[in-house]
Amino acid sequence: MSAEDRRLWDERYRGGGVAPPVDDPPPAFGEASELVPRSGLALDVACGRGRTVAWLARRGLTVIGVDVSPVAIDLAGRLGEIAGVADRITLRVHDLDMGLPTTPPVDLVFCHLFRDPRLDVAMVERLKPGATLAIAALSEVGHGPGRFRMKPGELLEAFPDLAVISSGEADGIGWLIGRKR
Repeated sequence: MSAEDRRLWDERYRGGGVAPPVDDPPPAFGEASELVPRSGLALDVACGRGRTVAWLARRGLTVIGVDVSPVAIDLAGRLGEIAGVADRITLRVHDLDMGLPTTPPVDLVFCHLFRDPRLDVAMVERLKPGATLAIAALSEVGHGPGRFRMKPGELLEAFPDLAVISSGEADGIGWLIGRKR
């Protein structure tokens, strides 16, 4: 990622401040969030201000959160402290243009509203056998084309080797929850 892109993300996150702790899943997953594990090790890809990191940790997971923005990582750390889960999270500044960071195999890869098809294979490879991938991204379905919007059916096509537990596309969001065979 360019230095200018990183600066823009830093500015965006700085303007939002620390997110409030939440007990609810990211809206893209709704009721399907019950399919997300409650224990083990999770990797949150492009974690931003850490709302999902904190939610996952409050569910019982140990979470590694990565984001390109040092500002976002700082805010995520502060949220972890406020939410009482700082001991269950590890946060790293990492440019995902360089691929996923090195981690042990995980029980969950979570990726909310970030999509980089270059990471698809690596996300599945990072999963332990039987582990879960939960991914949601902007979609053309119910919205129309856009720079960062997936084509209809893109997630199902991108992850053919997963056993799909739940998926959907509506209102400009597409999501998939699947298990590694």
